[in-house]
Amino acid sequence: MGKLEGRTALVTGGSRGIGRAIVERFAAEGADVAINYTSNVEAAEEAAAVVRAAGQTARIYQADVSDEAAVNRMCTAAIADFGKIDALVNNAGLGSAAINRPFIADATNEQWDSLLNVNVWGPIYLCRALVPHMREHPRSDIAMISSIAAQALNPGFGVYSVSKAALEAMAHTLAREEKPNGMRVNMIAPGLVDTDMGRKIVEATGGPADIREVDARSPFGFVCAPVDIAATVAHLCSEDGRYITNQRITISGD
Repeated sequence: MGKLEGRTALVTGGSRGIGRAIVERFAAEGADVAINYTSNVEAAEEAAAVVRAAGQTARIYQADVSDEAAVNRMCTAAIADFGKIDALVNNAGLGSAAINRPFIADATNEQWDSLLNVNVWGPIYLCRALVPHMREHPRSDIAMISSIAAQALNPGFGVYSVSKAALEAMAHTLAREEKPNGMRVNMIAPGLVDTDMGRKIVEATGGPADIREVDARSPFGFVCAPVDIAATVAHLCSEDGRYITNQRITISGD
């Protein structure tokens, strides 16, 4: 029996990168998974096939998380399809490279909106749509995928850092509000991870084109992999994590 047997999770941005690893780990631990994706239906179907191969139920849902109406349609459909959602992983996000890393004073309204709409409003919409439903279950979990950027506050990453700091403030407050309802809310703050976003960060900051060249100077001799993030999310949402809430867990090797 897996650590997440009987659980049903909705994972945003679940078709690739960290989200895909979380989808696969949840399925391996016995959970059914609703997989959100924005545009790459082929990647979403591949992720769903892995879930089904593990003997679990999977469905895919196209929705831009910055679109409240689309989020509401997705959540309504997922609850109808699965009967329940008792774990939410707010993983979908845009990185600093998406807006070319302007300094705070130079960022346009459009650049601010691009990141805030996905990284802050997206999780707000998901929580608004699912938390009332999740309160009905004896145990429910929300995992917010943040970033070490909210702690590092490096030049050029300011807009992204603000979006993740806002996400963390929301998560801390939500954890306190929903504790009486049996809901655990935690944050995971990765450092550099071997994903498309991570490779863009390496290239944009003058690093090598091949992220493997960064392994030697990384903690423990390798760049963090998506499976490392997924393992922590699965732990938090399992019975092993039943007494953990309102925590930010930084996964950077430091």
